[in-house]
Amino acid sequence: MREVIEAYKMEDGRKHPKTEIVKVCANCGFDVDEAELEADTCSDCGESLNLKQSVSIWATSVPKAGGKTMGQT
Repeated sequence: MREVIEAYKMEDGRKHPKTEIVKVCANCGFDVDEAELEADTCSDCGESLNLKQSVSIWATSVPKAGGKTMGQT
């Protein structure tokens, strides 16, 4: 199962980066879906669902850097 959350600006002005969450069966590596999550069983290997999750985060902006922010005086 893949869930992608696009980048957005929060009410306080901070930016939340684009994020992708991937959930697979830890037993066989099969990409599970909502039905398998509800059934708590992997349809590929038939085992009780034990999830493995990975998260990817994209850099959506780079803050300005200057002499003082780089530790120079």
